[in-house]
Amino acid sequence: MAKKFNESKISRAIVGRYYEKLTEHIDSDVLIVGAGPAGLTAGLTLARDGRKVTVFERNLAPGGGIWGGGMGMNEVVLQDEALPVLDDLKVRYQRRREGLYSVDAVELAAGLCYHALQAGVVLLNLVTLEDVCVHQERVVGVVVNRTGISGRYHVDPLTFSAPAVLDATGHEAIVVQTLRRRGYFRDTPVERALEGPMDAAAGEEFVVEKAGEVYPGLFVAGMSVCAAFGGPRMGPIFGGMLLSGKRVAQLIADALRTEPVRPNAIPV
Repeated sequence: MAKKFNESKISRAIVGRYYEKLTEHIDSDVLIVGAGPAGLTAGLTLARDGRKVTVFERNLAPGGGIWGGGMGMNEVVLQDEALPVLDDLKVRYQRRREGLYSVDAVELAAGLCYHALQAGVVLLNLVTLEDVCVHQERVVGVVVNRTGISGRYHVDPLTFSAPAVLDATGHEAIVVQTLRRRGYFRDTPVERALEGPMDAAAGEEFVVEKAGEVYPGLFVAGMSVCAAFGGPRMGPIFGGMLLSGKRVAQLIADALRTEPVRPNAIPV
């Protein structure tokens, strides 16, 4: 039997399609930094709304803190309010006690990844944030590099542009911190805010209520909300993360209806 392919053809198929995907998404409607539960939920919601969404994840595997559950036990907990999101993802859950439900962490992470990609989200893993782009006092893009290159070699990054950027990087709030170090939040509650100690119930409410725009063009969701505004952490309960992603997606969609033109991005 004659060979229909060889190693070179396999490599060309990968490289060709990857760079098509990369080129198509240098300009997007929304750039999301962090492919955890809040970022993936926001991306899924926005993509279903017809928006062009690119998600950057510095690690190999997307899913953020879901995979490890609590202390490496791959079960997470969600509350009643988040069940519609699970039903939409077709993720199974079991009722435990006092309005709490246990969910297999692997199934939840995989379900979020699958449905986000099916909705049209493009996810670029092993890509890390190095800087943000600001033009006329508005965030208009991100500066990224390969995770294995950034901080190790003097290799210049690339810039991706969009009228809306979402920081969904969790406890580190990397995008917010990048602006904070330069004094962009001077005389605001974000200037010196630190994530608070554990208070699960208060934290779950906080990440939903405070999700939104923190600087023109820059939004926060999930644990980035706590890092930006000083909210409490909540541990391995993830309903707030999903609901925070849903809420910020609606706020971004509303903002994009008034900001239809993608500005040209220039590095800070």
